[in-house]
Amino acid sequence: MGWTVGQVAQLAGVSVRTLHHYGRIGLLPPADRSGTGYRVYTEAQLDRLRHILFYRELGFPLEEIATILDDPGTDTRAHLRRQRELLADRIARLERMVATVDKELEAHVMGVHLTPQERFELFGPNYSADYETEAGQRWGDTEAWRQSQQAVSGFTKADWIEVKRSGDDLNRRMAQALADGVGPDSEAATDLAEEHRAQIGRFYDCSYAMHRGLGDMYLQDERFTRTYESVAPGLARWLRDAIHANADRREPAAG
Repeated sequence: MGWTVGQVAQLAGVSVRTLHHYGRIGLLPPADRSGTGYRVYTEAQLDRLRHILFYRELGFPLEEIATILDDPGTDTRAHLRRQRELLADRIARLERMVATVDKELEAHVMGVHLTPQERFELFGPNYSADYETEAGQRWGDTEAWRQSQQAVSGFTKADWIEVKRSGDDLNRRMAQALADGVGPDSEAATDLAEEHRAQIGRFYDCSYAMHRGLGDMYLQDERFTRTYESVAPGLARWLRDAIHANADRREPAAG
């Protein structure tokens, strides 16, 4: 069974001119010609064309494609394995690109205008714009969300750097307290929990009841748990308990 150049062009989604060019340079010569002089392609040529178009999609020049396909030590199975590896590499690269775009989108959503290097420095490799989107979906109709959006709308790069610096410093001191065996219900621990609440207060009014809820979420949502566990194993649980102890200690006086 054979196909004409027009049929192959329609089947593969390329132009007849492209197929003529591939034939002229010896990349895809027709298998034969019909009695009326039309180029005829067989199933083997269609298979070769599929490989050509795959490698072209990945940006390979035609000369290199010819070398790859004409290698006598490479069969169809080897081509498929190689193509799969190339696709996996491209997928990984595209996923990294998506992550980069997410970080940039997050910066714009939060009103931060930074260089790409600054965005990576501030948000780090584990941050995702999905967090902001999810937060907006979950709490977008709350007063706390409105307060936070108003607060960050005026933040400069220096403000974000200070937020990160103070947060990292508090995490370091909490991790040290945990390592030193400081109980989460001790005065030292509850003072750190109160400082944690004060940092949140830079974005919105964080009541003790709300702070308790956040502490619980640090254990219930694995993403938050992972954030604190990456600082020190056991820190998520320690902070949650310290937050509750702090609320128990201060809320009656506050009320």
